[in-house]
Amino acid sequence: MNLKFQTSNLHYLGSTPAPGVAGRASRPAVRNGTAVAFREFSRITGVFREGAKNHTRGGCAPRAFTLVEILVVVVLMSLIVLALMTVFSSTQAAFRASITQTDVLEGGRSVMGLIKNDLEPMTPSFGNSNSLVGVYNGLVPVNFYANINAGYVPLIQTLTASPDNQQRTNVLEQFFILNHQNTKWWGVGYAVLTNSPSGLYSLYRLQYPPDESALDPRTIFTNQAVQNFFSNPTNGGSHLIDGVVHLTVRAYDNNGYWMTNTYNFAGGQITTNKNVQFMLPSALGEVGFYMFSNTVPASVEIQLGVLEDRTLQRAQSIGGLIQSDYLAQHAGQVHLFRQRIPIRNVDPSAYQ
Repeated sequence: MNLKFQTSNLHYLGSTPAPGVAGRASRPAVRNGTAVAFREFSRITGVFREGAKNHTRGGCAPRAFTLVEILVVVVLMSLIVLALMTVFSSTQAAFRASITQTDVLEGGRSVMGLIKNDLEPMTPSFGNSNSLVGVYNGLVPVNFYANINAGYVPLIQTLTASPDNQQRTNVLEQFFILNHQNTKWWGVGYAVLTNSPSGLYSLYRLQYPPDESALDPRTIFTNQAVQNFFSNPTNGGSHLIDGVVHLTVRAYDNNGYWMTNTYNFAGGQITTNKNVQFMLPSALGEVGFYMFSNTVPASVEIQLGVLEDRTLQRAQSIGGLIQSDYLAQHAGQVHLFRQRIPIRNVDPSAYQ
């Protein structure tokens, strides 16, 4: 509309009649003015057409990126990718750690539940004993036995979070439980083999006789199968779990006192008519024992330390002396389980 309005102005400017000239003589001037206006319009539209052609052909192309700008973009993209990879890696590590802890917790709780089921029905045999000679000759049944593994070298781990780098000594004990139901007697043994064909620190369980037959309880503990089991748990034992670096057994009386080699019955005097227990020398903070006759503990405390699977697999791949050094620096990967289990068949008269 603006362009048309300007053309009209040009038309009237070019066709204005001179003074004294008749209106008829003004027609050629109108035609000349119209021609000028159209030529101006054509020139203007031609400019627009040329601009459109130049723009289409790239005459007005945008400015290209410089090398510095491209390098800055590449660095920023690299930083973003690196941050994403770090977050992804930490997420994966946390996921694997949670799975490992779940496996350790499930395995440890299963073993503690199995030991609990064997300890609770522990039964006194009421067999008299004057010394361990009767035990080794198969004349006296053993109700309960615990002792540190023969020739065991403890695993000592440094507690790096402690202010003065304190150390924790892991102890491995083997123990035996006598059980009875109706006319059937059987014994259950637990032992850890530090380096077994199945792996490191493997826990084994033996039940003898396996069919819970009416076997004389005096021969169960001293039977050749049980003795072989404690010297080599793979002889008849069932493999339960690997990575058990700590296993201890503590017996408590009916008043909650820990029964050690300084513990005496009946106000400081052992019962005169029968030797109800025999305590072994203390070693590594634990006390081994044999219990005979009507003596069984009122409760038993079990401590179980299980190593994480990834740390255990790494230690297995190392081997040799470096293996012990590696495990000594991974106290944080040991999960400890502790439970005090009451014994149902305790005889209170044994503590009077």
